[in-house]
This record gives sequence, C-alpha cells and structure tokens, in this order.
Amino acid sequence: MTIKSPPVASLGDAEHLAVLGYEGTYHRSMSLWGNIALGFTYLSPLVAVYSLFAYSLSIGGPPSVFWILIVGAGQLLVALVMGEVVSQFPIAGGIYPWSRRLWGKRYAWMAAWIYVWAMIVTITSVAEYGTGFVSSLIGLPVTPETTLFVAIGLLLLALLLNLGGTKVMTRVARIGLAAELTGVVALGLYLLIFQRKNDFSVFFDSFGKGDGNYLSAFVGAALVGLFMFYGFEACGDVAEEVADPSRRVPRAMYLTIFVGGISALLSYVGYVLAAPDLASIVSGENADPIPGILESSIGVVGAKVFLVVACMAFISCVLSLQAAASRLLHSFARDGMLPGSAWLSKISPRSQVPRNALLVASIVPMLICVVVYVRPESLFQVTAFAVLGIYIAFQAVVLAALRQRFRGWKPAGPFHLGRLGFVVNIGALIYGIIAIGLLLTPGSSGDFVADYIAWIGLGVVVIIGGLYLFIARPDRKSTAPDGDAIEVANKIRAHAG
Repeated sequence: MTIKSPPVASLGDAEHLAVLGYEGTYHRSMSLWGNIALGFTYLSPLVAVYSLFAYSLSIGGPPSVFWILIVGAGQLLVALVMGEVVSQFPIAGGIYPWSRRLWGKRYAWMAAWIYVWAMIVTITSVAEYGTGFVSSLIGLPVTPETTLFVAIGLLLLALLLNLGGTKVMTRVARIGLAAELTGVVALGLYLLIFQRKNDFSVFFDSFGKGDGNYLSAFVGAALVGLFMFYGFEACGDVAEEVADPSRRVPRAMYLTIFVGGISALLSYVGYVLAAPDLASIVSGENADPIPGILESSIGVVGAKVFLVVACMAFISCVLSLQAAASRLLHSFARDGMLPGSAWLSKISPRSQVPRNALLVASIVPMLICVVVYVRPESLFQVTAFAVLGIYIAFQAVVLAALRQRFRGWKPAGPFHLGRLGFVVNIGALIYGIIAIGLLLTPGSSGDFVADYIAWIGLGVVVIIGGLYLFIARPDRKSTAPDGDAIEVANKIRAHAG
C-alpha cells in the first residue's frame, strides 16, 4: 500500500534512533514477514472465531458476521494513523512511546498503564481459552484443575520460547501464521465450497433475535468483531528489532488487518454454512458447536488434525502477546516510569530480549489464572475489561495524533498519508469512540458486577494508576523527551535532507 504524498527522505535505523534520543539495544533480526507473523498470531482470527462464534450467533444470529467487516474497516483507519506515528517514531513499546512523544509524560503513563493491564489480562484469557484444545488433543478431562495446569503450562512454554531470543520467537510466530492460515483460510474455504448445508441467505436472517428490535441484538453481537481486530499494534511494539522499521512496520500493520480480516470472514462464514443444526446454535442450546461442525464435515481424524493446528495457533498467540507486553514494559521502564524500572529495563546480554519484563508478562497472568480457577465465571469478565482497555489505549494514540495535527504536525516518516491524514485521523477517532461506547454498554443479566464489569475493571485500574502517578510522580523522575512530535519531524527532515 503506498500513499501518494510529498516525498519524505529517510534515515538509517541507527541514525533515526539517535535523532529520537535512543541507542539501539536490540538485534534487528526480524524480517517483514516475521513482523506480520507476530501481529497476525496476536490478532489470531482462529482464537477469536472459536472463542466467540457461538456467543455472537446466540446474541445476533448469522448477521453478526457483518461486524467483521465493520470493525475491520474501522481498525484499518486506526492502523493507518498508527502507521504514520511508528514511521516517525520506530521505538520499542508501541502505545507508550507514541503517546509520550505525541502528547506528554503523564498522558502516556496513564495510556500505557491501562494498556499493560489489558495486555496481561488478554494473555491470561488466551491461555485459558486454549486449554480446551490442548486437553482434547492429549485426552485430558476438562476439569478446573486441568484447566489451571494446562493454562500455566502454555504460559511457561511461551516464556521459554521468548527467552530464546527474537529469532526463536519469530520462527514460532511464522509456524503459528502457517497454522492459522491452514486452520482458518483453508478449512474455511473447504467448508464454504464442499460442506455447505445452509444457504447464503441465512446471513440476512435474524432468526427472531431482538424481539422485533433487531438493532439491539445486532449491537449486542459487536464483541465478535471488537475482540477480533487488535494485535496489529504488536508489530510496532518490536520496532527496534525490525530492519527498516519506518517502512516495514506500517506495512505489517495494515497487512495484518487485511489478512486477518479475510481469514476471519472465511472461517466464520464457513462454519455458519456448514452447521448441520444452525437453529440450535442461534437458540443457545449448542454452546460449543465447532467440534460438531468439524466432525460432521471432515470426520474424527480431520477434527483431530484441526486440534493440532489450533494448539499451535494458541501457543503462537500467547507467545506474541508476551513478546509485545514485555517490550511495552521495557520501554516504560527504561524511561524510569515504573517501580523497579532498573530491573525491568535490563536486556539479556545473550538473547538481547527484556528477560525480566518477560518474566512479569508471564508470572502475573499465571496469578490471574489462579483467580480464574477460584472464580471460573471471572474469565469472561476479565476478557471484557481487556478488550475495553486496549481500545482506550488505541484511541489515546489516535487522539494525541489528531491534537498534534491541529498544532501543525506533518508526519516525517517514509510512510505518511499526506493530505488524507486529517480525514483518516478524524474517522479513526469517531470509530474508536463508538467502539468504546459499545464496550461500555452494560449487560442485562441483572447481576451488577457481571453487567458493569468493564466499568469496574477500568475504574480500578485508572484509580490505582492515578494514585501512583500523582503520589510517586514518575513523570518528574524521567528525563526522556516528550511532546516533541513537531520538533522531531523537523529534525528528521533536516538530517535526511
């Protein structure tokens, strides 16, 4: 994808970092495809479709599929804005350094604080959702105890692979990418072409959902799309490990959206059309329909092969999440913005990865797994907060970028939108506000905690973070630059010219 606009000269990777005030501490061993694989396995359409397929159909029926298109288009706008930002600021950590350089220290601290906890909870959720696949594959009974131990096992395996270094992580992510494309695209096409038991017209049939007001049912099913389309920002979290990141990372971001969206669409449509008893899924009677769809379509052996593919996808997803979270923590810490910053900011001399930050991104999810073991119903509640927190962090960057544009900022990276920048940025902000509004919509179960869990989780994280921010004042201890997007753009143009 090339956006036509006035040319902006580029700098070498080391020179670009020097202009931004940093020295390179990572090995640039990640290729463009490795970067795409990281973002794709984090986004993981297989994980998203399997986790929310039955839920979305029970809420909004087959028309829920259109949320994949709606959210995909909105998130593409967000990815384009972030692409401009990372092209000028190819710094490890993503959300934190971008919002810091676009706005300021305290603004970035709060955005990153929310994002850190959202990512850690997401790591927990994906590990928990993956336990069913692993247990089925190796023949373990699905009990609370096996779920706990398998989830911790997935987290430990991903940690060991991440500690092996960027090359090991990239190889595993590529394997995960291949597994996802096989298990999502190839299987989706097979179901769509050869195992169709329902007509395409079902995607325009509400199956009676909404009691005469289908709009409310359709809005209620929005989570299927909202949960699916984040992960592309992880491409920017590892920007300092990518050669020529100013060009490659933006490209990896929007390709992740395109490939992930097409994959999810094919998978979702394939499952709906191949479902032998679609009405039972929509009614909620069949809460776990995908194994039955697979066995009726590809047989017991084929379903077993799919379990192998799914396990690989979940492992890659957890690995990518841990990698992204650790880079964010390291970026946060090397600016002296967290308790224990000196310890968290250390880079392993052998593997050149933030080992201590990786430990935090693995151990804290393990502790949350114990909480889920004690309160199994809390899994869906913490997942709701995770999605909300990530969307708020995204919009923190989008809003900060728009603010800088009004102040005269013209992105100076090789990837930039030119005159379209304002329009895309405003569109991304409007989309994000609507998405956050949908995520904050209370449930209707009558259980206050369950219905308002997103509000409660956000409130707890913001209050604790705000107290630390205004009591400990980490922003006063940090001397790293902030709020300098316009000045940096001018420096880049001067150095490149």
